[in-house]
Amino acid sequence: MAKFSRIDVVSKMKTTVIVPVFYNGDIETTLTIIDTAYKAGIRVFEFTNRGEQADQIFSQLVKVVRKNYPELALGIGSIVDEITAGIFIQNGADFIVSPLFNPAIAKICNRRKIAWFPGCTTVSEISNAHECGAEVVKIFPANSFDAKSFIKGVKAPMPWTEVMPTGGVSPTVENIKSWLDVGVSCVGIGDKLIVKNDDSTYDLEATYVRLKSLMEFVSDYRGMTLGITV
Repeated sequence: MAKFSRIDVVSKMKTTVIVPVFYNGDIETTLTIIDTAYKAGIRVFEFTNRGEQADQIFSQLVKVVRKNYPELALGIGSIVDEITAGIFIQNGADFIVSPLFNPAIAKICNRRKIAWFPGCTTVSEISNAHECGAEVVKIFPANSFDAKSFIKGVKAPMPWTEVMPTGGVSPTVENIKSWLDVGVSCVGIGDKLIVKNDDSTYDLEATYVRLKSLMEFVSDYRGMTLGITV
């Protein structure tokens, strides 16, 4: 079962803002990325269901994460149906992320009190997601339309809407700030977030420096928003 409640997960997301979205078929490689991200201050991590035996890899990740990274909420992404959601919930997912809005997934997540973040691109989908219990909606793919203007427009009549754009978010201070300025709660960032060497291996030191810099910016930004010195 999940370690963190859905409110705990959302609180972590809103505090740390950056949510890495990552998949690799090798568990040791994935753990090195999680270790690097955790040391930099990341407290929410989305592993994606994008390869064979992803559920078996995920179940092993959960065991290691709970032992070595106690404050990390580990969830699963790319979930499109309730059966698959149930498999990962049984394996200990702290949250479920979908690229689409499927109310059947909401039912199983609500039954187990698991955080669920559905992909939405219209006001009606967002409203329906709220009715189904989504605390945060995923705006996806954010690079396929003017997502910033859309989010700003949605939050005008529906200021309670918490959103996480994914797809098209760049791992730079300037880009993250531009999303925060329109009122997003957090951002999901995929392959662009992890630095690679010329031979396609991961540069863990450079990745740590990048993540640490972004986390420091988020802390400063939150401090300025709240009117306090951080």
